[in-house]
Amino acid sequence: MAEPDEEGRGASATELGQAVSRQLPGLQEESRAARLRALGALRALMTEGPPPAVREVFGPALLRPLTRCLAGDPAERCRELALELLRLGLGQGAHPSEALPVLMPALAQRLGLPQGPGEACEELRLGLLQLLTELLRRCDRRALAPFLPEAVGILRAALLDPFPPAKREGCQAAAAAAYALPDHFHLQSESLINPLMQAISHQHYKVRVAVIHATGSVIQFGNVKSLDDVLSHLAQRCFDDIPQVREAVISVVGEWLLHLRDRYSYFHKLIPLLLSGLTDEMHENKELALTYWKKVGLQWEKENEDDIKDKLDFYTEPSYYPPELTRPDLGCRELVTRNIFKILPGLCHDITDWVKGTRVKASQLLFILLQHAEDHITQHMELLLRTLYRVCSDEESSVVSNVSVLLSKTLLGKGGPANLKLTEI
Repeated sequence: MAEPDEEGRGASATELGQAVSRQLPGLQEESRAARLRALGALRALMTEGPPPAVREVFGPALLRPLTRCLAGDPAERCRELALELLRLGLGQGAHPSEALPVLMPALAQRLGLPQGPGEACEELRLGLLQLLTELLRRCDRRALAPFLPEAVGILRAALLDPFPPAKREGCQAAAAAAYALPDHFHLQSESLINPLMQAISHQHYKVRVAVIHATGSVIQFGNVKSLDDVLSHLAQRCFDDIPQVREAVISVVGEWLLHLRDRYSYFHKLIPLLLSGLTDEMHENKELALTYWKKVGLQWEKENEDDIKDKLDFYTEPSYYPPELTRPDLGCRELVTRNIFKILPGLCHDITDWVKGTRVKASQLLFILLQHAEDHITQHMELLLRTLYRVCSDEESSVVSNVSVLLSKTLLGKGGPANLKLTEI
């Protein structure tokens, strides 16, 4: 014999199912007012009904009728109510994975596929994307995998959406897709790079921040080769007027340096972006960059402990090291030393760039690199000193000041490495 509470739940679900069935024909009425009355009644039933009963009735009785209304009803208000009821039903604990075969084609029809009618209402497009994000976050990855192509098509359209909140939600959904399906996402990730880069310079700073974070997830869980397509855009965001945008760049690059697959191949491209954060105008951004940089250096030390054992045990601070500077950790110094031959030519080019901001940033970064490289910079002195002496005549006083400090403190100071090469210039 069933327990009383089970009997009560069964009775509630049966009664709710009967009440729902009486309203469903109203969704097929030609009259907009009749459809709205039916949807309003369904909303009252789902809101007032016990959650276990709603959960039991939603999938078998309501999912398909509401999805048809969402996909094809000509009345905007009806589509809005259908979306609200779908999100309410899924939020009551219904199994979202079971809804994917019904919901994903409808979402693609309204948002992603060229042959679909498309959703004209901005707020509805935003709501549809929020529903997609919920599905990507809550559904089982095995159930999601067959629908990844449809999801990516929707995301491409969302990232190009003219409505800024829809763009931001598209970024959230892109990150959710990357996290949910890392084993499959790399096959589709490249198609998102171009829409992301088109949005990375959007006039709304919140959109730029969202795009940068989404790019971080898409690259980290997608095709790493796409990194070459985004680095120049991220470098431009280092000059952004909004501190939150620069903070996003620091966070994304720091995470890549710590967790990106094949990150060793991209150290020379990522290190300058993170070290640029050490010269940021905002103290919080400087601290964030320093925190990430120390983590990166420590991780590299642990991964290469056998190669640097002697330096860990016996290496001492050079006698000419400026007393007012804090010496970077060994892992950080080694990372710069082993990659500076790839970084320095481009940096010397940037320090003579025609754009003032680029020259200032490059001169600041060069100081930090030389602080890390120490006497290992000796083999690059010819290129470096020629560049610095040329920059000393720069019309921008801050560039000249940075170079003068660099020469006096790190290169031409007592015992500094430049003294070894001055006779060759």
